[in-house]
Amino acid sequence: MKLRNKAVTACLAGLLAAMSLPAFAQDPSSCRAVHFADIGWTDITSTTALASTVFEGLGYQPVTTVASVPISFAGLKSKQLDVSLGYWWPVQEKAIAPFIESKSINVLQPPNLSGAKATFAVPTYEYEAGLTTFADIAKHRAELDGKIYGIEPGSSANAAIQKMIATNQFGLGGFKLVESSEAGMLVTVERAVREKKWVVFLGWQPHPMNIQLDMKYLTGSEGVFGPNDGEARVYTVTSPDFLTRCPNAGKLVSNLRFTTQIENVVMQSVMKKEKPADAAKAYLKQNPQVLNEWLAGVKTYDGKDGLPAVKAYLGL
Repeated sequence: MKLRNKAVTACLAGLLAAMSLPAFAQDPSSCRAVHFADIGWTDITSTTALASTVFEGLGYQPVTTVASVPISFAGLKSKQLDVSLGYWWPVQEKAIAPFIESKSINVLQPPNLSGAKATFAVPTYEYEAGLTTFADIAKHRAELDGKIYGIEPGSSANAAIQKMIATNQFGLGGFKLVESSEAGMLVTVERAVREKKWVVFLGWQPHPMNIQLDMKYLTGSEGVFGPNDGEARVYTVTSPDFLTRCPNAGKLVSNLRFTTQIENVVMQSVMKKEKPADAAKAYLKQNPQVLNEWLAGVKTYDGKDGLPAVKAYLGL
């Protein structure tokens, strides 16, 4: 009887010890590789690198696929991709609408970035010469060589520009939309600024262009790029079941919040040809306080406390 009581006591002690351990939702092995979509914009490349660095510190294996906006949404729907940090509202609203209506992707709330902006911009010398609103563009057709510089083919922003041209909105009928990568567009703008030539281009913030270029945003857009002359928010979107399928990874993704200052700093390094992963790690080492909010309630892949693990990974 004494032996039996000892056995019961030992069993209860073990059970109580197990109950005292911190609980966590350990992700299955299928979640260890977190598949990110990078739409090729430097801000999203930068935030994806920041998130990937944190995931690496937690013991995950993030994988990034560069894909256009439409392909990234399709990839999330098919579950070939897990997460995109790059749904810009409202410029991508029409592109994402079918996926939201069919509930084939998940838009997380609140946005991962507020206070963003995307609309037409010009160098300050043009603005001071009278090109201050959308209605002024057509008045300077000759100086602008009848061109408007957009971003990559297939983007929602380019579609909005093309619609303005097709419908002769603001008198833009006959203008040519010049499609290019973000980097290619900026090279063209920087060359124009050096030569004091006139140019109208799609500008946005956060982006180092706001620091590197003496530029102004146009007003009077009549909601073409959304309310308040291009005010924007950026949301995280996931495959439909990611948060339930990978609850710990999903918790981190849900916690991510950025600021224009965070993104401008990392983006500037990336645009100076520093590898995104190196730029992200350098920022986090210098600003570890951002990790407190991001890692609240987040564990490592093997169930340990996330914050100290990531700090150790960063050498802090």
